[in-house]
Amino acid sequence: MLQRDVAAADNLGLLGSPHASPQVKSVIFLYMDGGPSQVDTFDPKPLLNKYDGQPFPAETEPTQFNNLGGTLASPWKFKQYGESGIPVSDLFPHVAKHVDDLAVIRSMTSNFSEHTNANYFLHTGSGLQGRPSMGAWTTYGLGSENDNLPGFVVLNGGLIPPGGLDNFNSGFLPAAFQGSIFAASETPVANIKSLDKSPAAQRSKLNLLDKLDQLTLDKVGRNDQIESAIANYELAFRMQSAVPDLMDLSDETPGTLEEYGLNHSFEHTQTFGRLCLISRRLVERGVRFVELTVPNVGHDRWDQHSNLKDGHEKNCLAVDQPIAALLADLKRRGMLDSTLVVWGGEFGRTPFAQGKDGRDHNPFGFSMWLAGGGVKGGSVYGQTDEFGYKVIENRVEIHDLHATILHLLGVDHKRLTFRFSGRDMRLTDVHGHILHDILA
Repeated sequence: MLQRDVAAADNLGLLGSPHASPQVKSVIFLYMDGGPSQVDTFDPKPLLNKYDGQPFPAETEPTQFNNLGGTLASPWKFKQYGESGIPVSDLFPHVAKHVDDLAVIRSMTSNFSEHTNANYFLHTGSGLQGRPSMGAWTTYGLGSENDNLPGFVVLNGGLIPPGGLDNFNSGFLPAAFQGSIFAASETPVANIKSLDKSPAAQRSKLNLLDKLDQLTLDKVGRNDQIESAIANYELAFRMQSAVPDLMDLSDETPGTLEEYGLNHSFEHTQTFGRLCLISRRLVERGVRFVELTVPNVGHDRWDQHSNLKDGHEKNCLAVDQPIAALLADLKRRGMLDSTLVVWGGEFGRTPFAQGKDGRDHNPFGFSMWLAGGGVKGGSVYGQTDEFGYKVIENRVEIHDLHATILHLLGVDHKRLTFRFSGRDMRLTDVHGHILHDILA
């Protein structure tokens, strides 16, 4: 019972309660690994059609491969949707129906144009390896509302991004706050079913491990790795009852399964649909931060250096219907008001071609969107130039995105700190401004 009380105290997080009244309780981050093209999705640039195939008429920066082709028009049409009239490309026919719930940011920037550093920057606020991810910071500050599930869960669609698991790590925070990786299958984590003959036999083994760990702690004093190991063993034991129930979709209606695409002819739509449905079930159970990675559709994530049309179409086919279903389902259940949904990748793509039919990395201006509690739906923030290349209005940094996410959770990004290496560290370092213009 005393161990349970300690676990409950840990679940409150560092703050015990938010700094301010939170707009949301949970975050679902739909991570589009590889960098979707802004000019082909949420930032239409008709001038590209005029110069299509011609030398790019503006000055360019060095790119990842410096294989500069001509100006490349979008292969897809844009239409206006909803009462807000926000244009969305034909790549996202399902998400387009929910534009009145989206705050589209067209002026995102990154400090890095290479995947690994850009991924670390997006996830941790630093381009260097070893910093805590935003999911770890969130659970460190606020804890979890569920004793039997991790506070930070990564639903792996099949591709771990460049930079590896350090994108989801706890860095210098206690190890108990790192992301727990769940696979897309019905058995999301290893050993989720006990191999012992009875619960009593397993409990006896855990008690012995705990006793040995405590004896070590008595000798060496406070030790994060040992204490985190103890906490993780206990959590793993409790997960054996919670996770099978979480993954059992038999209580979902056939209509819900159909809506999320679990019966789709494209297997990767089924995979991502299952992840989106599981993400709703996770936040329903009080999990604080959920991140989804994308399936492998055979085109190296969203990283279309060539064959842009086929690659982006297959990626969108995998994620469009499930994301729209997630937004609709959360709204129908009254959960969208308490959940923040974030969509985007680590950078965008160039408006000029790499080779003949691809786009290179572009950190100078790209699009992301937010939806959910506290967000001004049906709004567009920021602007890129007439080619969709660089930001010209309301430049947004990754630090600003992190500050805004924490703000919606009721956390002051300047006050959520951890003493490490002689200074008070934070997710936003010495940067970050809340994007008040996209908030309701």
